[in-house]
Amino acid sequence: MKKNLAILMFDQVEVLDFAGPFEVFSVANELHDYGLLNVLTVSIDGKDVCAVNGLRVGVDCSFASCPDDIHYLVIPGGDGTKAIFQLPEYQCWVKQRYQQAEQVLTVCSGTRLLAGMGLLSGKQFCTHQEVYPQLVALAPDAFPQSHLRYVRAGKLLSAGGISAGIDAALDLLKDITSAKVANKTAIYMEYHRNSADCGMDFGRD
Repeated sequence: MKKNLAILMFDQVEVLDFAGPFEVFSVANELHDYGLLNVLTVSIDGKDVCAVNGLRVGVDCSFASCPDDIHYLVIPGGDGTKAIFQLPEYQCWVKQRYQQAEQVLTVCSGTRLLAGMGLLSGKQFCTHQEVYPQLVALAPDAFPQSHLRYVRAGKLLSAGGISAGIDAALDLLKDITSAKVANKTAIYMEYHRNSADCGMDFGRD
C-alpha cells in the first residue's frame, strides 16, 4: 500500500524549496509506475498559493481535507514562513502532523516553523544561512549545524538553503525505499548529489 507524503504550501514559499523535493519524489514515482508514494501538496484552505517572485501554484487539498494518515511531511521555507510560523492554525496542524509522521523534512527557513513551537529542542538542525541567528534565539537549546548541507535528528531531517532540499529529499527517499531507488532517481534527474555534507543522527523522538 502506498504511503502519503504531504508538502506544506503557503504564500511566499520559496520555489525550489518545495519544487526540488516534489521533483525527487515525483520522479521516483514515475520511474516505478507511480507505485511508491502519494505525493500531495497542502495549503491551509486548499486554494492556490503565490510563491516567491510571483509564481502561482495550485494545491491538492486543504488542512481539513488532507488525508489523516500523512506518513512523510515536507515543510519548505521562504519569506512566507515569517508570517505563518506563529499562527495558531499552522502551529496546530504542523505539530499534529509532525507527531504522527514517520519522518519530517524541513528545507531552508521551513525549520522556523518547528523552532516556533519548540520542536527543535535538543536537536541538531540546518536552515538557510541568514536564518540561523533567529533560530538560535527561538531555540537556544538546539544545535545549529551551519557547516552541513543537511542533518538528521530522530525523525527530523533538516536541510540548509534552497537547493540543499534536493539532497535531503534524496536521502529521505533512500530511507523510504532504498539506496538503489534514490540513486536511480538522481541519475535520471542528472543531479550530482552532495551527500557527503550531511550530519550524523542526534537524538530520537
